[in-house]
Amino acid sequence: MSKEQKASTYDASQIQVLEGLDPVRKRPGMYIGSTGVEGLHHLVWELIDNGIDEALGGFATEVSVEMLEDGAITVRDNGRGIPTDKHAKTGKSGVETALTILHAGGKFGGGGYKVSGGLHGVGVSVVNALSSKLVVNVFQKGNAYRQEYALGVPKTSLEIVGKSDKTGTEITFYPDAGIFETVDFNYDTILGRLRHQAYLTKGVRTSIKDVASGKAYAFYFEGGIQSYVRHLNNSKEVVDEDIFYIDKQIKDSVVEIALQYNDSFSETVMAFANNVHNPDGGMHLTGFRTALTRVINDYARKNGLIKDKEENLSGEDCREGLTAVILVKLPDPQFEGQTKNKLGNPEVRGYVEQVMGEWFNYYLEEHPQVARKIVNKGLLAARARKAARAARDNIIRKGVLEGSGLPGKLADCSSRNPADSELYIVEGDSAGGSAKGGRDSKTQAILPLRGKVLNVERARLDRMLGNNEIVTLIKALGVGIDEQFSMEGLRYHRIIIMTDADVDGSHISTLLLTFFFRFMKPIIDGGYLYLAKPPLFELVKSGRKSSVFIYDEDELEKVISDTIENRKKEGLKVDSSEDRVKQAGFMEQKRYKGLGEMDATQLFETTMNPEQRVLVQVRVDDAEKADAIFNKLMGTEVELRKNFIQTHAKFVKDLDI
Repeated sequence: MSKEQKASTYDASQIQVLEGLDPVRKRPGMYIGSTGVEGLHHLVWELIDNGIDEALGGFATEVSVEMLEDGAITVRDNGRGIPTDKHAKTGKSGVETALTILHAGGKFGGGGYKVSGGLHGVGVSVVNALSSKLVVNVFQKGNAYRQEYALGVPKTSLEIVGKSDKTGTEITFYPDAGIFETVDFNYDTILGRLRHQAYLTKGVRTSIKDVASGKAYAFYFEGGIQSYVRHLNNSKEVVDEDIFYIDKQIKDSVVEIALQYNDSFSETVMAFANNVHNPDGGMHLTGFRTALTRVINDYARKNGLIKDKEENLSGEDCREGLTAVILVKLPDPQFEGQTKNKLGNPEVRGYVEQVMGEWFNYYLEEHPQVARKIVNKGLLAARARKAARAARDNIIRKGVLEGSGLPGKLADCSSRNPADSELYIVEGDSAGGSAKGGRDSKTQAILPLRGKVLNVERARLDRMLGNNEIVTLIKALGVGIDEQFSMEGLRYHRIIIMTDADVDGSHISTLLLTFFFRFMKPIIDGGYLYLAKPPLFELVKSGRKSSVFIYDEDELEKVISDTIENRKKEGLKVDSSEDRVKQAGFMEQKRYKGLGEMDATQLFETTMNPEQRVLVQVRVDDAEKADAIFNKLMGTEVELRKNFIQTHAKFVKDLDI
């Protein structure tokens, strides 16, 4: 069927109306997750997903995003265009119905879409409701249509503004600054989303352009999710170059899977339903994992790689070093909430388990060398797991991880309320002594760590549990590790890494960040992890006046320049023969390299006093990118890590991994 013939079956009669739009502006978080930067970008995702839905249906080949200089975003696709004819129930055009009525869309079984990520039909209407201005242009039936809105209310009627031989939808919107904490869009964040969609939709071209900077990029992947797996493993040593791939239809659904193993100790599995990422997994992920574990164990036993008296490999063993992308396409996806974090369709579990079980078994039989490598990797993981369990049981028996006692080097706070308590992880005994002397003992606990922390990127759990500093940290936090990990035991709701402002300090911070990302990511996700930012400079005043502490070189120059100008305005004498520090009225400028150079009072006032300190919250906005960064930095390439830390250590202002 031609594109023109398909388009003839999509009209306003297929848009079903469920309820009105009013609640969106009252409770935007219910529809987009939050009013922060994530919610802001969710508006763009809704429009991109609508274009991708057209591509999934075979109606579009291009989806583009343009970041305009005035802060607006334009999203275009070359699909059929939102229906422009009158809707029988609302009496409005299909365009106005879709943009002004919540739960109005062509994705509820009316025949407009067989497969769609935009399940609820709230996407474009929510974008409209949360925009101070929105302009929609539709191209269909040889005409160009245009309508303008403000805060979800039409400002013009749908008008024909010219002739056009193309088809599709173009929406330009200005997010409402009164709703969102920020209205600044991030080029790289949108770029990443478009890259994902191009990987997931074979044959579609996605692109982005930032008008202000001139930056532009486009994606097109003929290999689809096979290319995606190759991208995810780009920085890793793969077990074999071959990628397992299967694409099968079962009833009215499609199951597509690609996987490849690497030599790391972690797994990267991305699950999608109708191109929507499900970070919390769901039924498709459960079916995949069940089949993977069963097939690997069956193959290993059948070929004598696991002996009769030996226990099966666990699911965790089978997934160590696994990179996989699971993509299911189904007509009626049941997501948990509008943000679609988890897929709930029970039938999908059976579909994925059937496809994965049958075809991965064929793959292992036909690729015995790859199969043996996968099984051997699982056997190594099993031995390491047993060693880790023995190490964990041993230190538990000794009361190291559990029991009433806390680490001897921990100077705990008197508060037992985690919400009021904070733990400073401090580099070295010298700085630890100053921190203990200057802290607020009611709410601030101090844990000094000696030397470099173990690089956990290249260490399994058994080796970690043999490291005193790691064990001390686990014990102090109270959350346990591995199978015993539980956020319920978290003793502090602010965990602050406080290291020297030099390359060694930055290295220690990176090692600790790697530990939290790999083994305690819920602490990062909960917003509990911070980096302290100690001052780099002290401008010393004469007399009894306090010094001025400066946290970066840009601030130093600004303070000196502003102080000189103020002195001139006040009529004070400024001797041009003196250096700029003296011209500003300071006795000297000190440069701090270590926390231990400050006494207890100075350390508290500059770095620990809640009223004056600078803390940087650690966030992971893109887990895929963070995984690649930690793999590169903390892997085997020492020179790469050294160069990165030396180059970037002094520029950290907002750590957003």
